[in-house]
Amino acid sequence: MKTDRRDFLKQMTVLTAAAAMPGVVASADAASKVSPRKVKPGRKVRLACVGIGNRGNEVFKQFEATDLCDFVALCDIDMGAPQTLEIIEKYPDVPRYQDFRKMFKEMGKKIDAVYVATPDHSHFPICMLAMSLGINVYVEKPMAHSFYECELMMEAEKKYGVVTQMGNQGHSEENYFQFKAWKEAGIIRNVRAITAHMNNSRRWHGWDHKMQSYFPEQPVPSTLDWDSWLCGEMHHPYSKDFVNGQWRCWYDFGMGALGDWGAHLIDTAHEFLELGLPTEINMLRAEGHNPFFYPYSSTIEFKFPARGDMPPVDITWYDGLDNIPPVPEGYGKVELDPNIPSVAGGKIQPAELNPGKIIYSDELTFKGGSHGSPLQIIPESKAKEWESRLPHVPDESNFSNHFANFLLACQGVEKPRSPFSVAGPLSQVFCLGVIAQQLNARLKFDPQTKQFTNSPVANLLLRRGIPRKGWEEFYLL
Repeated sequence: MKTDRRDFLKQMTVLTAAAAMPGVVASADAASKVSPRKVKPGRKVRLACVGIGNRGNEVFKQFEATDLCDFVALCDIDMGAPQTLEIIEKYPDVPRYQDFRKMFKEMGKKIDAVYVATPDHSHFPICMLAMSLGINVYVEKPMAHSFYECELMMEAEKKYGVVTQMGNQGHSEENYFQFKAWKEAGIIRNVRAITAHMNNSRRWHGWDHKMQSYFPEQPVPSTLDWDSWLCGEMHHPYSKDFVNGQWRCWYDFGMGALGDWGAHLIDTAHEFLELGLPTEINMLRAEGHNPFFYPYSSTIEFKFPARGDMPPVDITWYDGLDNIPPVPEGYGKVELDPNIPSVAGGKIQPAELNPGKIIYSDELTFKGGSHGSPLQIIPESKAKEWESRLPHVPDESNFSNHFANFLLACQGVEKPRSPFSVAGPLSQVFCLGVIAQQLNARLKFDPQTKQFTNSPVANLLLRRGIPRKGWEEFYLL
């Protein structure tokens, strides 16, 4: 990717002194000398919020509940939207911004940390600018919109020495501690295959996959800063079907069902089985494939090579209402897991098979739900046989939750559980899967060179194109 980065920069428009926000992005050299923000234990973290509507509203309340931070700045591209007004009215004296660049320019020295709960395509510039200023970063999953952006964010984490955390909250809940304990005790070993499935209705189900263009342009709401919403993406005329969660439907802005739920389903397996990056990504099914939005149903096979004494692992991802994976004998009930949190204010609806995973090893088969839901050995008779051999699993109630963990890490009290060094390769797996979805192809990938070996077009999609004018600078931080 180092060579790829130089090639990328050669293709960009020659940078001029007129940066988008002079004194912030243009001063990247000065920013690189800024020390990371350290917060003394016991002092509240001065937290800025980028995104306070929809999911951002929920993230705000989670941080608020920790009582470990003070909110020092609020930023959202639509400060007049109904979903943002609750936060604004509760904290009327906190400075407000529609452009994160202006917020960091005016408030940067007063901010210890920032959370980013915005559409996938906008994570990268906000996080990169914050890290370049020494500001600690919490960003919702997936980490970024492209493989290359994840790579640069991991580099920036090291370069600037900041605390980072990706917002897959289950990585601080029961499944995290259980998987770690069972792996260390040898209960989970010799894993050969994993099935991960999210078979609930998605926003784009029912759209016409034969569409020839995006939805018609509509008037931009008077309270919305559409240009800032687009960030570095090429210009698109405004449509209500790009905003308020609809962005997840489109290749241009979101990461589909895989990017949305993958981090809640395969995160612990990816970390504790040390999976890294796959060597093959095979699109096995793409029902309703089209150039604009995600398929109605996708089956994607990821092939991970052997690691040390651990065998190769195949992960097969299923999404779509009519794309239910096979389950082993003795699987048991498929009722909705009560541990799954609300999504944008509402519970997901029960499906034929609710979000979860099946892990197949040489000795045992494990059934698991989503987020922090614990694993079970199946069938029940096998679980009883192994019950006396299971190790003690630390009680998650004795540990900080994902939000408190980040703030305590900013204070140097704990280490973050999903830093960019851990979450970055996981997010890159999703980026590779999305490329296979977009091309509806079988792809071979070299984890060492971080390039596809059988598709020049797929290699172009590792970067998702050139950022529009005024947004190139974030790739230089």
